[in-house]
Amino acid sequence: ILKTLNSWFWWENIWMPINCTWADFVDREGLVFPKPHQLYATIPYAFVLLIIRFFSERYVAIPLAKALGIKNVRRVKPQPNPVLESYFRECSRQPSQSEIKGLAKKCNCTVHLVEKWFRRRRNLEIPTVLRKFQEAFWRFSFYLTSSIVGFIFLYDKPWFYDIWQTWVGYPFQTLLPSQYWYYMAEIGFYWSLVFTLGIDIKRKADFMAHVVHHLAAIGLMSGSWCGNYVRLGTLVMFVHDTADFWLEAAKMFNYARWEKTCNILFIIFSIAFFITRMILFPFWILRATLYQPTYYSTTPVIAYFLFNGMLLTLQGLHLYWGYLIFKILKRFVFLK
Repeated sequence: ILKTLNSWFWWENIWMPINCTWADFVDREGLVFPKPHQLYATIPYAFVLLIIRFFSERYVAIPLAKALGIKNVRRVKPQPNPVLESYFRECSRQPSQSEIKGLAKKCNCTVHLVEKWFRRRRNLEIPTVLRKFQEAFWRFSFYLTSSIVGFIFLYDKPWFYDIWQTWVGYPFQTLLPSQYWYYMAEIGFYWSLVFTLGIDIKRKADFMAHVVHHLAAIGLMSGSWCGNYVRLGTLVMFVHDTADFWLEAAKMFNYARWEKTCNILFIIFSIAFFITRMILFPFWILRATLYQPTYYSTTPVIAYFLFNGMLLTLQGLHLYWGYLIFKILKRFVFLK
């Protein structure tokens, strides 16, 4: 069964143009191609990034937070109580007055102590400002670094200025070392975000949107790697990262209560977001993936529909986040 599924998954008609086979993607003089098995390396790279994250949050983010005036608030832990802990996890975090009285009798203590225990236990679930700052700092560091490195990798490439160049010579386009490391770092980063979903701060407004985004990003990058859509893939990654570090910077100054700086950074982020996600992505990237391939092949392969489906999913998320950003800007302008 596994062999059959594997042969179906790697069927040439899914991934590459007509009259091309996987045998054509063997490295030869002057040509190096991306190989699917190389994606296994993104998992250990993800753990390397997690190690870097641990040290950067501990030894860079914390001193920086202190310099900006953010204090590490230590919350008082409630006394260990298996009965109350079990009720907190399985039943309710905010029990009614009658439930509190019942728990007080069960634990042989006063109602006041039970109320105090639940209040302290709920406070432990709320992430501290320092914890939020550390997480924002890590994302800011990665997005800023990837934006700078991405620009260095792309600025001298012809397809950075002429999107038609992404299809010239396809699918026999050689893989550059810079493209390899750009992909490995980006996929490894999103794997690391997936691995830490359970411990990172959960935001009710768009938690599921983030889950969908991370998985769609990994699927899209991995698929584009296998199909050698690397030139377009690097452009997609660059367009996404260049706005995100402004948001994380705004968050950091928001946590430090530097209100004017936060507002300026958020306005810059909003402008960058609408330029990259609402203009460049749909009218530059999607145009190159939906429209331009028809000039090079009259019979689009299955991957054409799969990749464009995921790109359109990302654009749907852009519209959702754009709506949230617009709501914040509206409040900022009209309600001060």
